[in-house]
Amino acid sequence: MTEPAIGRAPAPALALPAAEAARLAELLRDERRRNELIALLDSLAQVAASRAEPAPPPQAEPPLPLPLAPQSLLAQVLLALSNTLGDISSWVIAAVRSANDLPAVVEAGRRFLFDEAVRGRAFDLFWKAMVVLAAGIAVERSLVALLRPARRRIAVAAEGVERYGQRAGLSFARFLVDLIPVIAFAAVSYAVITAIERWPSQRLLLIVANNAYLAARLARAVGRLVFAPEVPQLRLIPMADETAAYCQVWLRRISVWVVTGYAVAEAVLIFGLGQAAHDGLVRFVEFVLMLFLVLIVLQNRAAVAAVIRAPEEARGPWTVARNRLADVWHLLAVAYLVAGWAVSALQISDGYAYLLRFTATTLAVLGAAKLAELVSDRLLGRVLRVEPDLKGRYPGLEGRVNRYTPILRTLIHAAIWATAAVVLLELWGLGAFAWFEQGRLGARVVSALASVLLTLVIALFVWESINSAINRHLEKLSRDAEAARTARVRTLLPMLRTALLFLMIIVVSLIVLNELGVNIAPLLAGAGVIGIAIGFGSQKLVQDVITGIFLLAEDAIAVGDVVNVAGQGGVVEALSIRSIRLRSIDGTVHIVPFSAVTTVSNMTKDFAFAVFDVGVAYGEDTDRVVEVLRAVGAEMRAEPRWANVIREPLEVMGVDRFLDSAVVIRCRFRTNPGSQWAVSREFNRRYKKRFDELGIEIPFPYRKVVVQAEGGRPVSAEAKQAAAIAGAA
Repeated sequence: MTEPAIGRAPAPALALPAAEAARLAELLRDERRRNELIALLDSLAQVAASRAEPAPPPQAEPPLPLPLAPQSLLAQVLLALSNTLGDISSWVIAAVRSANDLPAVVEAGRRFLFDEAVRGRAFDLFWKAMVVLAAGIAVERSLVALLRPARRRIAVAAEGVERYGQRAGLSFARFLVDLIPVIAFAAVSYAVITAIERWPSQRLLLIVANNAYLAARLARAVGRLVFAPEVPQLRLIPMADETAAYCQVWLRRISVWVVTGYAVAEAVLIFGLGQAAHDGLVRFVEFVLMLFLVLIVLQNRAAVAAVIRAPEEARGPWTVARNRLADVWHLLAVAYLVAGWAVSALQISDGYAYLLRFTATTLAVLGAAKLAELVSDRLLGRVLRVEPDLKGRYPGLEGRVNRYTPILRTLIHAAIWATAAVVLLELWGLGAFAWFEQGRLGARVVSALASVLLTLVIALFVWESINSAINRHLEKLSRDAEAARTARVRTLLPMLRTALLFLMIIVVSLIVLNELGVNIAPLLAGAGVIGIAIGFGSQKLVQDVITGIFLLAEDAIAVGDVVNVAGQGGVVEALSIRSIRLRSIDGTVHIVPFSAVTTVSNMTKDFAFAVFDVGVAYGEDTDRVVEVLRAVGAEMRAEPRWANVIREPLEVMGVDRFLDSAVVIRCRFRTNPGSQWAVSREFNRRYKKRFDELGIEIPFPYRKVVVQAEGGRPVSAEAKQAAAIAGAA
């Protein structure tokens, strides 16, 4: 058994050599070094505290179950949205926590300003850093001045050099000349640091400041090697002078900001101001760097887009892809920069490797999807191509196929890109494939889409079958010259199409709602109640529909007829479910509801009569006039143009009535419907011309004026006018 701890002997004191003890005592007696030691111990304590395990966050209460049917698609969609919002909130919380280092930065700044020990160390390091930089810069500037003739000779030698290899050699020679002052600065500054500072932590701070200056000078030298803004003939990359100067300016800004920011962050850590302050400064430097890069992208948006965009004369799918990329490339670049900064700010493990893998897989999947889209377009064009023999047998087949080709192409493209999106989500680690397992949300969505598509295909098949049957019937009627029946079917077709459209919309809507898990029985009951209410409130509309159905069933009116209805006349252009659209002879359109139609006067039904009331003078022989009219009618009917529209010879009914100045003889032609007006105009022209040739007078009303002279002798108006003309002469 072990003895109790209370009875143990005290631990012996650690042995310390006399020299070390004396050195430690001397260190503690020196006030400046004692303060430095205390500051170092404080910084170590803060670093240990910042790296301690954070307290676990409180467990969130489990979400309450949604009051929805668990097997319905709508419930699964809402649950998936809830889980997605929870994940997004977790990411936002993590991003907010990453900003917790900002208060540490503020605290470090406060300590730097108000802590006397820290301020003393900073002042001591400041003048030493100035000494180091002054010595190094003095040597560097001296060498720059000495090497200026060498740089000038290299620039002169590069004039007229056309070979890229020679120009590159001269550029690297100039780069080596630029490096000599930088190397001299490094040698002198490191020597001065070793000479003036022996304390390791302060020497490390001087080295950090020195390295920051060296990094900035090296970045500038590399920029002069690549861009050569001052010597265009030494430029390795072909670009305009303005572009080279622009790149050099931004390289200098970015390099100065980055090296200065990281140097300050390392100095904060060495000063003992805490790991949190160091991390906060690093993230701030990276954030500003990201803003610099975003600004560069936005400044060059138009120039890069012009390079990416395809020429105006180019055609094809790749042209479309290039133009779309030119429109959105800046958005993609900004998103990529923000993602890179987020990887660093959130301290994601292997974040940059994941980002590169994410980019490569995304580009590969998008490229494969685009290739599949092109292949599907070609295959679809071959499959849906109508052969010439089929065109001859079925003239309307190609039109119907072309009608649905864009829709089918759109559906195939949507399926390809939806599949690509699922693959991308799986590759991004979101487990998208698991969504389509039995009973999961993806499987239910696919099932619902399949049901909807199947319903649409069946409805489309029914519609095309009915439409094809109607078209074949119309062609048959046209061959049989049954124009009346053709017009009737052409009138009924739009109404049938409208009814089928409403039926398809209702059926598809009910199926979609049923797939979403909505009980459609209450909807049907509610629709019945609403239908009754609408029926009471729209009796006029119901009357329009019923009257129109009876008018069409009785074949009283059809598209293309010339009718008079409700006091309006014109050609029937269209028949809707509740109204007639007429266009009068002057182009006016009249919309007449069916309920306003009490009488239909159809002037183009089955056949028509061109009726003529021919007036002749009382002195003419009516038998002779009848013979002349018959001869004109026979002559007109003998011509092929009028023989097809005039069905029977001229029917002369005889003397119809007597007027004040004329005897009226009535006759008529039996014509095709709609041809009576053309026949009337032509027959009027012909018999007027024949009457003039034969001297048959067509009387017209006139008045004879007789003037009584002063001597009691009547003088006609003509004689009076002649006398007046003679007197004037």
